[in-house]
Amino acid sequence: MRVIALPVKSLGDAKSRLDPVLEPIERASLTLAMLEDVMDATQALPGWETWVISPDEGVLELVMQRGAHAIAEDKPPLGNAIRQVDEEAAARQIETLAVLLPDTPLVTADALTRALHTLGPVVLAPSADEGGTNLLIRRPPTSIGARFGTDSYRRHLEAAAEAGLPTSIVHREELAFDLDLPGDILTVLEARRPGRTLAVCRELDLGSRIATRT
Repeated sequence: MRVIALPVKSLGDAKSRLDPVLEPIERASLTLAMLEDVMDATQALPGWETWVISPDEGVLELVMQRGAHAIAEDKPPLGNAIRQVDEEAAARQIETLAVLLPDTPLVTADALTRALHTLGPVVLAPSADEGGTNLLIRRPPTSIGARFGTDSYRRHLEAAAEAGLPTSIVHREELAFDLDLPGDILTVLEARRPGRTLAVCRELDLGSRIATRT
């Protein structure tokens, strides 16, 4: 079995760096919109299961409505959530585990398919600034420990090197982009990729709201 896992924070805590332009309820709406856009891509892939881990009941309810596997997160932060996913993957004897951060609303099924077809025991898709890791693929999931957080791309590379494992790097704009800051919302608006994220950004008139702040 092959799994793509999406870790999602509590909606009250998600995307806190957008506080200057978004109210808490708006951040929650945007977080759910991005999750659904990413799930559109993951659930379009034959032979892959989508797992979502979150402490938020609203997130888990949405995930179950879409027919994906919902995991109630036992203990934050992100590192603990991924360890919990790793433990379930081990219990279910998962062959390949991909962890995709769900604040990547420009990702497409095609870009994801190409990344997942990249050969190697460890495959990384770094963020645009190469500080973070937006996608980590491990074959098997125990090949290296996940090291999400600050400077995770470098730390994943180091972990693979320490284990003597070759690492494949995927450079795709759709996977490199993550929405963290107000300026990233402008990128979504300019990209005009159809989806819930674009719709929410337009409904909230975020382009104009951000423009008045710059």
